[in-house]
Amino acid sequence: MSLIKTHTCKTNQGELPVKGRFAPSPTGRMHAGNIFSALVAWLIAKSQGGKIVLRIEDLDAQRSKQRYIDAVMGDFEALGLFWDEGPFFQHGREEVYEIAYKKLEEKGLIYPCFCTRADLHAASAPHAGERFVYPGTCRNLDSSQRLEKSLVRTPAKRLIVPDAIVEFDDCVQGRVCQNLSRECGDFVVRRSDGAYAYQLAVVVDDAEQGVTSVTRGVDLLSSTPQQIHLQELLGLPHPQYAHVPLITAHDGRRLSKRDKDAELDRLIARFGSPRAVIGHIAGITGLAPSCDPSTPEELLDCFDLRSLPESFVDRKSIEWK
Repeated sequence: MSLIKTHTCKTNQGELPVKGRFAPSPTGRMHAGNIFSALVAWLIAKSQGGKIVLRIEDLDAQRSKQRYIDAVMGDFEALGLFWDEGPFFQHGREEVYEIAYKKLEEKGLIYPCFCTRADLHAASAPHAGERFVYPGTCRNLDSSQRLEKSLVRTPAKRLIVPDAIVEFDDCVQGRVCQNLSRECGDFVVRRSDGAYAYQLAVVVDDAEQGVTSVTRGVDLLSSTPQQIHLQELLGLPHPQYAHVPLITAHDGRRLSKRDKDAELDRLIARFGSPRAVIGHIAGITGLAPSCDPSTPEELLDCFDLRSLPESFVDRKSIEWK
């Protein structure tokens, strides 16, 4: 069993310019949880003299809507979360993703998978509450079996993962370890409809756009070792990661665009201004000592990247109030 180990979390010391990112999916309006993650991303970058990239993650063409693209950009601007580069989009970048995919294919690491969602749920138990570990059902099919199955179903393409442990220091969650084979399994890099999977696209995009700092919700923490593994295979740099607690509803359910929980329009109507919304979110999450109205720039006076683990220790979620 091998070990893939990345650098530790630390403040920028002149090694690389800090560049964070906003990476919304245009499938609905921003809510309090999205704003919290974006605010921390902005503070991490700006507190170190860095920049922010805006990338619209519109891989899912059916769900991505122009009205949401326009709305989310307006939301960021209204909140004072200004970006320095972009907006960049994922649609129309298939040729770039294909280059990375071909590199993996040339390494002999790609194989067709004919499993349906029902097959996957029946064949494996969920890991860490949500993730299903792929049991390798289609990995060892011979050519005749693959041909037979391809007559019935167009396959997705999976990446073979080794029996290896990925370790990295998260700026919020601390030391994280995942055994790729036992806790993830071979994962999809190209869907059955031909679209490139999120894991591959974001790795390519982050590298091309010079992103060195990735901040997102802790619900995506289990995906990070897969992305680090892809970075290793493709010879791409590793960003520093910060996975912040989720903001949840009173019943413990995480906020959702679909359910319109704590949607920005409602927040502004409730609190009176974007400045008051930022201040309230900063206060309940511990980014600020109170919930007094504030702009992102004003929060820089009390923000310190090194305080994040202390502020959020043992917290996977924060209840919305």
